[in-house]
Amino acid sequence: MPEYKIEEVVNRRQLRKFVKFPDELYKDCPQYVPAIHSDQISSLTDGVPTARYCPHKLWLALKDGKVAGRICAMINPRYNQLYDKKRVRFGWFDVINDIEVARLLVETAEKWAKGQGMEEIHGPLWYNTLGKQGMLVEGFENIPQFNTIYNYSYYNDLVTSLGFEKECDWIQYKMPGCQEIPEKVRRISNLLFERYKLHEGNIDILKKDKVKVKEFFDVYNESFSSAVYNFVPFTPEEIDAEAKSVMGFLSNKTSVVIMDQDDQLAGFAICFPSISKALQKAKGHLFPFGWWYLLRALKNYENIDLMLNGATPKWQNTGVSGLFHMGMSDRCNANGSIWTITNPQIETNSAANAWGKYDHELYMRRRCYIKKIDH
Repeated sequence: MPEYKIEEVVNRRQLRKFVKFPDELYKDCPQYVPAIHSDQISSLTDGVPTARYCPHKLWLALKDGKVAGRICAMINPRYNQLYDKKRVRFGWFDVINDIEVARLLVETAEKWAKGQGMEEIHGPLWYNTLGKQGMLVEGFENIPQFNTIYNYSYYNDLVTSLGFEKECDWIQYKMPGCQEIPEKVRRISNLLFERYKLHEGNIDILKKDKVKVKEFFDVYNESFSSAVYNFVPFTPEEIDAEAKSVMGFLSNKTSVVIMDQDDQLAGFAICFPSISKALQKAKGHLFPFGWWYLLRALKNYENIDLMLNGATPKWQNTGVSGLFHMGMSDRCNANGSIWTITNPQIETNSAANAWGKYDHELYMRRRCYIKKIDH
């Protein structure tokens, strides 16, 4: 009989095993995109503001002395207060195809959460909305975006066998990069530009303006608070951290910001060249060659990831989305982009229907699972 054991991650050696385990599990999987190890360690050791206010625990599962699975359980008190819930999140969930290993991991997370007064467990999720979330249920043949999860199909069988049920799904679409937007959309967009004195902002200038950067994230909080399921607004500390990690990569070559006549943000489409294949080459390390792979990828516009797009509350339902769709189309055509991949969007969000105007196909579907914790 196999011998199963659970270990809480309490030292640096165990943490390295925790971070590296997926690389071994997926070593023969051509779709898997390794995360940068140093980024993972930072996120798991209070290196990001969210981790500092979200209690969390990490465990490794061993089978006959060898690492066979991992899990992180985390409680976001701001989420629970905002939605009046008592939920623990699970993430960083990876496991061999063994129900006993999965059971040991989940039951350990539940036991800890129960001691913290939690009543439900859901995931896979990150601390907040922008992290990797959603177990892959369709699109296993495709390479994921750098900020999304890839997992084997058997993960879903394991968690449903343990009593988890669907909470929600996120969907992603793949679209030809050089397709033109419908003429009607372009005509209406040009009328909106003229009627409301809207214009495109210069991202290279905006991203150096700390006030404008803060305004952008304030708008992000306000725009998505009612539209995104389970959304948790950023704290000021999280805004600072995201600004430092993301804003430097924004470019007029791929992203679009729409400003009103008072030079206030009206809408935005944040897009990046895909870095997934570069991360595969980096194999979890920035040095010695990881940085070089990533820098090259950021100058390759063949495949574009559509990361965030939306309108400020004032401009929602006014057609302003057509303006940044037009800007995205113009950039993709100018760059010779071949494919664009949308970021995961909740299937119930009406904004996901906007892609129906264009040639598109389902790329990936992701699922958040949930179950009650036995008391």
